Amino acid sequence: MKSKILVVDDEWNMRNLVKIYLSKENFQVDEAVDGDEAIKMARQIPYDLMVLDIMLPDIDGWEVCKTVRKSSQVPILMLTARNDIKDRVHGLNLGADDYLIKPFAPEELVARVNVLLRRQHVEKEETNSNQLHFGDLSIDNESREVRHKGVLVELTPKEFDILYSVASQPKRVFTREILLDKIWDNDEFRDFRAIDTHVKNIREKVRKVGLSYNPIKTVWGVGYKFNTQEDQT
Repeated sequence: MKSKILVVDDEWNMRNLVKIYLSKENFQVDEAVDGDEAIKMARQIPYDLMVLDIMLPDIDGWEVCKTVRKSSQVPILMLTARNDIKDRVHGLNLGADDYLIKPFAPEELVARVNVLLRRQHVEKEETNSNQLHFGDLSIDNESREVRHKGVLVELTPKEFDILYSVASQPKRVFTREILLDKIWDNDEFRDFRAIDTHVKNIREKVRKVGLSYNPIKTVWGVGYKFNTQEDQT
């Protein structure tokens, strides 16, 4: 089955170039000329990936990314003409998965798209299981229990949700904003510092039951990701 990709750019030449190369890879490619159209199309069609330009005439790519992330975890590859680390960090904080700086080689675009799609496929397979196992650490989403060598780790509901979220997609970096959107209800008070506090508590509780490594790694300037025992070696 063909992967469906939405290309969002107000420049026809860029959309056409991207479409030509992605079509050669047997992807189904749709186009949006502005942010408003992109948001509407993303709500109507379950795309497998979005190629999103930052500079758009109405709603910029950052706002599109932020809006799409409220209801979808579709991989987002952002295009930018500016090689500014602050721009990239800002996009990652909003939920972008990767960046490509214009001008770029079309072959690199195709390679990055394929990497994101492979990662998405692996993550979907991993989340299909309610039980996650990482060596002696087990996380059961059905019983909502975390155990190390059979010993129960006493986690609060929010602590469990944070650990399960990052463990179910171990290759992904989660920003604090993404975790808040994913776990907290809309009517709950939200504070980025609450994420940090819960992560600190998780680390302390798993250490007390004998886990010899930190299961949640800090990605400085971005957020958190899962940390397996294999990552320590």
